[in-house]
Amino acid sequence: MYTSPYSSRYGSSDMRALWSDETRRKRWRRIWAALAEAQHQAGLVTAEQLADLSAHADNVNIPRALEIEKEIGHDVMAEVRTYAEQCPVGGGIIHWGATSADITDNADVLCQREALSLTLDRLRKLLLAFAERIEATRDLACMAYTHLQPAEPTTFGYRLAVYAQDLLTHYDSLTHLREDLRGKGLKGAVGTQASYGEILEGTPTTPAQLESQVMRSLGLEPFPIATQTYSRGQDYVLLAALAGLAAALHKFAFDLRVMQSAGFGEAAEPFGEKQVGSSAMPFKRNPVNAEKICSIARYVAALPGAAWDNASQALLERTLDDSANRRTALPEAFIATDEMLITATRIVEKMQIDEAACARNLEKFGPFAATERVLMAAVKAGADRQKIHERLREHSLKAWEAVKAGKPNPLTELIAADQQFLIYLQPNRLKALMDARGYVGTAPERAGALARNIRERLNSVE
Repeated sequence: MYTSPYSSRYGSSDMRALWSDETRRKRWRRIWAALAEAQHQAGLVTAEQLADLSAHADNVNIPRALEIEKEIGHDVMAEVRTYAEQCPVGGGIIHWGATSADITDNADVLCQREALSLTLDRLRKLLLAFAERIEATRDLACMAYTHLQPAEPTTFGYRLAVYAQDLLTHYDSLTHLREDLRGKGLKGAVGTQASYGEILEGTPTTPAQLESQVMRSLGLEPFPIATQTYSRGQDYVLLAALAGLAAALHKFAFDLRVMQSAGFGEAAEPFGEKQVGSSAMPFKRNPVNAEKICSIARYVAALPGAAWDNASQALLERTLDDSANRRTALPEAFIATDEMLITATRIVEKMQIDEAACARNLEKFGPFAATERVLMAAVKAGADRQKIHERLREHSLKAWEAVKAGKPNPLTELIAADQQFLIYLQPNRLKALMDARGYVGTAPERAGALARNIRERLNSVE
């Protein structure tokens, strides 16, 4: 029998449990019991019937439900019949007035909200881990790269702050999304509440009041307008938000893979004492955890496409062509995101940062970036900018040839000995300007400020 890696390999047991078949059926029963409670308040259901339903709400019998479903081909009605078999007093009124999506759609959103809460807890822990590493490396100078070519110096903490800032933005977005999620409510087969109007006729309770009572007991706001389902546009917004978070995690993991490569060597993911890097090459220390994040992120990024189709092609009051893909897309998006966040947190907490490699790359490429400082200082001292720029270009080309040949970068010595520069700047001043370690601007201060902001905001979150 095929088993999904999202059932055991990826994600936490907590996240997988939220999406389990048993938990899903318990949510259905919770909604049926809440509906019966509201109907009892309206005088339609007896206290004994309600008590019977409440007493058996957690007694799901999946084998029996699957047996019935195999016969009738309808999962919700199979659970209704299974539940009713357990409730000799109240079984006859289960699902009275409801359509399947009155139960399943509200249950889905309850699950999504719980899953978002767990996701936010994971993301909070990751952000706090980033804050700690940012503070520790805010002043550690290293080369920055544009187009994967050496550019100007930055600090390692500032680079980490880039990832953390993106993740903090997604934290805020997901927090707002969790509060904005809406259920279908109780609106019947095509959203008109006609069935509830029929059963409530002659009572002082309106369909709107019945819906309000049930949704209050669930702690979930309903859409004011729904057809047989809630708008599948909400699924698209949800999956797009998770895909956005996956993009931020992918960038961090992808960058770490570059930083761990032999040409950089500035950072590496943790590697266990007995961990095997390759079945053929015993020396290998592959960035398998970062690669896993990238692999899973690509999958999560693909899911909003199906959700877009579901939202745009839900013809008239509903079609069922969203049902099958939602059974996998929604749980797997959350379980995959859970796995990425857990893995990223472990990487950040134990990430190995090689300060010697940072210094080595800075010594090799930093002087090229520092020529900008020399240009600005020389012009300030009265030099012709265009002439100084040309002279710096000539020296830089010679220095590049030396670096390509594996020799130390001679650019600082070339400039410090050039009479065209010495007219305006003393040798010691030129050498100080060519020390790229100090050419990091306000990066350390702003990285530190972000780390403090993360701590101040998230340490107070329960």
